[in-house]
Amino acid sequence: MKVILAQPRGFCAGVVRAIEIVERALEKYGPPVYVRHEIVHNKFVVDSLKAKGAIFVEELSEVPQGAVTIFSAHGVAKSVVNEAAGRQLPVLDATCPLVTKVHNQGKRYVAQGRVLILVGHAGHPEVEGTLGQIDGPVVLVQNEKDVEALDISTDTPVAYVTQTTLSVDDTRGIIAALERRYRNIVGPETRDICYATQNRQSAVRELSHHVDVILVVGAKNSSNSNRLREIGAEAGIPSYLIADGSELMPEWVKDAQTIGITAGASAPEVLVEDVINTLRRFGEVEVSTLPGREEHIEFRLPRELAASRDVHQPA
Repeated sequence: MKVILAQPRGFCAGVVRAIEIVERALEKYGPPVYVRHEIVHNKFVVDSLKAKGAIFVEELSEVPQGAVTIFSAHGVAKSVVNEAAGRQLPVLDATCPLVTKVHNQGKRYVAQGRVLILVGHAGHPEVEGTLGQIDGPVVLVQNEKDVEALDISTDTPVAYVTQTTLSVDDTRGIIAALERRYRNIVGPETRDICYATQNRQSAVRELSHHVDVILVVGAKNSSNSNRLREIGAEAGIPSYLIADGSELMPEWVKDAQTIGITAGASAPEVLVEDVINTLRRFGEVEVSTLPGREEHIEFRLPRELAASRDVHQPA
């Protein structure tokens, strides 16, 4: 049985930064530290941090007075920031810098007098945070039908931003529909879209040319992991989203000669190894990695936790 690993796969720089913030906060301040929402969408990561002393809460009202508080990588609304300040909670912000970039772009567009259109998934924590960061009219669209249904005059100055876990490919049709409808429209350059989302999706498309089955390692509530599975299926390859090796069904791979494996941006490599070890129970496994884009991006930690190191910003 041949196993081909996608490149890149797994942790992105924003996830690495978020996890490191929690770990360093525990080292510096001691447990417990409180994290609002899952730091990233992966149960293994969350459980590992719980074991070290992190406590995950849904609302700030659950955080004791004076306790170190961390915002998740998905970002939060201004109301949450203000609530924390009002309670004088010591806050460490683990919001991915690329999510913060979307917030800042949206604020600039609204300051220019434009109606802001957010391309994203309703209810996703990042979308909720972005909607709550903008002081001005923001309209959420999830597909091209939503664009057709917009109750905004075609001569209105508008702008768009996108959820970072959507790639250029995911948003291309929606943006094209917006540009057809509105004469006065602006949006971020393609290079401003999250590099990690695009890279992982491109890697799965390439992987689909070489394998009989695709296994995506990631959480069921991870938007980018679900999309990776969808892309494999769209390419005509049976594709399955699994949290770890325990969820692998033998019948999925029994007739496969070559199995492709990738992982969502919040899934650690140890879970990929767990899937490979499970496959080894079915027979001999030969593992190789498909050539792909190398990622060398790192994001700065908050000043309170920062250590001296080289930092590379996204191109």
